[in-house]
Amino acid sequence: MLHAIYAVRVLFRSFFYPFRLVKKPPDYVLFTLEGEYPDIPDSKQGFLRRKLLGKKLSLLELGEQFAHVARDQRVRGVVLHSASLKLSVAQLQTVRGFIAKLKESGKHVVAWGSTYDMATYYVATAADEVLIARGGSIGQLGISRGYVFLGDALERIGLKGDFVQISPYKTAPDMLTRTRMSDEAREMANWLLEDTHASIVDDIARDRETDLEKIKAIIDGAPYTDEVALEAKAIDGVMNQEQLPAHLGTPKKPARVVPYVSCRKRLLPRLLVRPGGYIALIRVEGDIVDGRSERPPVKPPFRIPLLLNPRAGDLTIVQQVRRVLKDKHAKALVLFVDSGGGSAASSEAMSSALRRLAEEKPVVCCMSSVAASGGYYVATPARYIVAQPGTITGSIGVLSGKIINAGMLEKLLINREVLQRGENATFYGSQQPFTVEEKERLLESIRHTYSLFLKRVSDARGMSSEEIDSIGGGRVWTGRQALERGLVDELGGLDVALSKARELAGLHPRTRMEEIPIPKADSIAIPSAVALLSYANEGVNQLRRAHTLCICPLVERD
Repeated sequence: MLHAIYAVRVLFRSFFYPFRLVKKPPDYVLFTLEGEYPDIPDSKQGFLRRKLLGKKLSLLELGEQFAHVARDQRVRGVVLHSASLKLSVAQLQTVRGFIAKLKESGKHVVAWGSTYDMATYYVATAADEVLIARGGSIGQLGISRGYVFLGDALERIGLKGDFVQISPYKTAPDMLTRTRMSDEAREMANWLLEDTHASIVDDIARDRETDLEKIKAIIDGAPYTDEVALEAKAIDGVMNQEQLPAHLGTPKKPARVVPYVSCRKRLLPRLLVRPGGYIALIRVEGDIVDGRSERPPVKPPFRIPLLLNPRAGDLTIVQQVRRVLKDKHAKALVLFVDSGGGSAASSEAMSSALRRLAEEKPVVCCMSSVAASGGYYVATPARYIVAQPGTITGSIGVLSGKIINAGMLEKLLINREVLQRGENATFYGSQQPFTVEEKERLLESIRHTYSLFLKRVSDARGMSSEEIDSIGGGRVWTGRQALERGLVDELGGLDVALSKARELAGLHPRTRMEEIPIPKADSIAIPSAVALLSYANEGVNQLRRAHTLCICPLVERD
């Protein structure tokens, strides 16, 4: 049946193809890059949520639009209007990869904007030309990351964190327990920042065809006005948007510049995906938890692990994996991971199901902005791991602990009495810190889980446990550093992972990818204050239940 439908579609396109050729496409297609882009389209979020919050274009869909333009040889080029981008470094590198493919197809790519910051300038420098509006400016360049420490603030309200970690490099609880960076946290933060900065400089220098020192000088010399930026060779020209057509064509015959949404039906049709077998996609996004996958009713202004983050539940993910295993049409799996970790038990449950799947079908992991700690754990069954240079990964380590609230209750004049049966009935109770004996028992549990974590990674990567331990212990790496240390196999995005999955499964290059839907029982809450409080409260309960955690240290997105 599918092949019959495919044949009809081919005939239908063949009939109307000449009419597409008659329709004259623009000389240049305009794309406006602004705001946030989810990595993958959120098509399963429900009718009401789409109406309330809208549906955003994803990076996957943006890449498909770029590929649509690249295929039409009648189009001379693309204009990228950089407005504002709120993307991680890894996501910015994904967009730069799309631009590189446009240029490989022979398209002349021009970036234009009225102002540039680090994100928009990084993307713009992947183009053949970087232009700025007259009177425009380049703001501060370079990268910075801020880290928040709540130790004093929590103590002021009577709360205190009591955690045990496998090594000082497993710094996830520092936000709750410390007032400033530890030496180990500072060391990691510096090597992450240094490598990310070096990656950005390398990319810009390569695409601008200049040496590294000149790019470093341009970054360090910002901010710039339009004329000063031109003099510093940070850009290639100064002009208003109305001047673009003449610049891209001639004064007598200006180029026709048309937005993609207005001209997509004038372009040659996209290639049809082949029927039959497909590549399955499963996403592991947010904190890894016991139970079902959920998303917060609204997106918080900053990430708070286990409270207002999206949650990837082991019940949901395992069910999806088993569906792929049973589906004879699913020939391979792309596991998309954007997670800083969470429950070790849930990570093992997901990993176990994926290992079973990997025995019969190729599994390829695509790491997004963050795939660390438990997020790396679930990637271990993959035959091939792809990450962007700016991906945060590693953090192979374990921690456990609890929040003590006795002081807060005292400040609120709340008196509490606890009765118990069983010597360790209050082991994880919030009324008092761990005793010396309890901490030793906790550390023994952590060592056991860490040993299992090391085994999973060493078996997957063909390295000894000692080798993994030397780069583990909670240490966090960029994608480039992870590649050097053997933790990933290739740098790239979802397109690279998909291509590899097709190759491993022996499939046609146009074999479609299809996301495995979340079971209907795993519903998404409607935005409301009550839903928000309920979601945060469940996060607290998850923290209590998941006594052993594989969580990456808090890393702010750029």
